Parts: sequence; structure tokens; C-alpha cells
Amino acid sequence: MRRPGVAPVRWFHGASCAALVGICLAPTTGALAQADPPTPGGAIGLGNRGWSAADTNRDTPANQFEFSARAGVASDYIYRGTTLSDHGPAAGAAFETRFGAVYAGTTVATVNLPTQPAAELTFTGGVRPKIASIDFDVAVTYFAYPGERLPGETNGINYWEAVIRGDRRIGEDIHVAAGYAYSPNVSNTGARSQYAAAGIGYDVPGRLLPQNLAISFTAAAGYSWFGNQAAQLGGFPLPAYLNWQAGVTFTHKAFNLDLRYYDTNLSKENCFVFTGDPNARTGGRVDPVTNPDGLISNWCGATFVAKAWFAFN
Repeated sequence: MRRPGVAPVRWFHGASCAALVGICLAPTTGALAQADPPTPGGAIGLGNRGWSAADTNRDTPANQFEFSARAGVASDYIYRGTTLSDHGPAAGAAFETRFGAVYAGTTVATVNLPTQPAAELTFTGGVRPKIASIDFDVAVTYFAYPGERLPGETNGINYWEAVIRGDRRIGEDIHVAAGYAYSPNVSNTGARSQYAAAGIGYDVPGRLLPQNLAISFTAAAGYSWFGNQAAQLGGFPLPAYLNWQAGVTFTHKAFNLDLRYYDTNLSKENCFVFTGDPNARTGGRVDPVTNPDGLISNWCGATFVAKAWFAFN
């Protein structure tokens, strides 16, 4: 059973999770697969890490390196519906290099998690092939949390995840995306994790906007489900849940501003079971197996986030 101080569940981070391939990636569907892809600010977020350097596929000459970077701040660091910064502000940066369809990248972000790591680091390698009119992204990401002061019973929460994503544009202004992510041992809890998500975006036509300004409306929803944790953490499966988000992104040259609403269907009791929030309080419904003290957490509820960053290519 999860108690304050036990290694928390910090969910499948990832370059960009992808799938519902059969529905959203049909030959007449998909997103971000046009000659002029939307700006990074207008990409559809499918549960990828908040500071990933590349959210969209870009055409890169076959024999030429290309580099990109971004850095910024946010009022909260929300990942698949749950906060990674205890509903406080966060900062992050990302760097990526590409050679044709092959890429590698790394991110660093401030977090406030129960194990008290110094930061969150990710290391990703993958390939972004374009097949027919769909831009795919297939990658493996390793998540590291150096300097954990309270590594808990599992000796830390480092883990890796594999993801696949597809994006396609429909007409001039609409784009869709879908994806799937899998980890055999999420947050080093012993539980396997799976995540499926899909989203849609609308780019305001440039002819309606001032020069150098882009505006994109995007929304997405995802579903997470898990296997059983290790015996020392109770041996029970983590709670499955839905998460969703919607917002608008303004882009002016290298500057991006995103205003977004996030939420999940996790109860406050299951939010504690899922996150191991060390500030959880009593007063919730008791579950003799997963939450015998009836602890509740607000780490998974409705949240509005303002995020600003600069992106360079």
C-alpha cells in the first residue's frame, strides 16, 4: 500500500505518446504531415513531457544535421493530468539533434515529487518516418531523477518507456494525432503501464492574423492503465484513469504562450494512491487494500496552466 515517503508513481513520461492508430491514422486522417507543419507551439500534446524539444515532425534534408532547443517557465507542471510540481511553478529546457528521420534529445525540468529529486532528466532516441500522408514518431525515452533524497522501497523512480505516435493534417487548418506508450516498469514500481491518447487541433488561418503571429487551438484525451506493483508496494494494480486537456497557443516568432485547462477522472483517494502525495490529508473513503487511511490528494484535479517558452531551430 502506498504511504507518504514510499516511492511514488510518476507517470509515463515520453517524447510524445501515440495511438488509436486504426481510427485517427487512417489514410484520410492524421496530423502535422504537411509541407508547412504547424509551429511547435501549435502541436497536439498527447501526454509528452512538458519541455520536449520537438512535438511535430519536420522535413529535414537526408544528409544534414538540424538542431532545435526550447526553454521556458510554467505556472504548473502537469503531466497526463497530474502535477509534477505540487501545483507550483516550474522551469525547463530541451535540446534535440536530427539527421534525416533519426533524432536524439534530452530535457531537464524542475519538479517537486515525493522522492525529492534534484530535477527530472530525459534522454530520448527515435525515428520520425513519413509513410503516405502520416508523420510517425517511434522512440524510446529514459527518465532519470538524480539526487533523490527519499528513494523509498524501490530505490528510486528511474525508468524507461517506448512510444509510437502518428500525426496528419486534414485540409489547411485541421490536424489530428494519436499515440500509444508502454513501460514495463513505470517509475520503478514493478507495474507495467500503457497509455493511449488522441487529439485534434485547429490553426487559425494566417490571412486572418497579424504578420508573424500564429494561433492554434488544441485538445486531447488519454487513458492510462497499469499492471500490479511490486509486492513491497502492496502488489495491487494502480488505478486506471482518463485525462483530458484543451487550450490555445499563441506564437510570435520564437516566443510561445500557452493557456490550457487539464483534468482527470481520478477520485481524490485514488489520486493519493497514484501519486504518493506526501501532503495528502485524511478524510477520504477508506479502502482496506489500496488506501486504508482514507488519504486524499489534490494533485489530479482540474487545473489551469499558463506556460511561456522560446523555441529555436
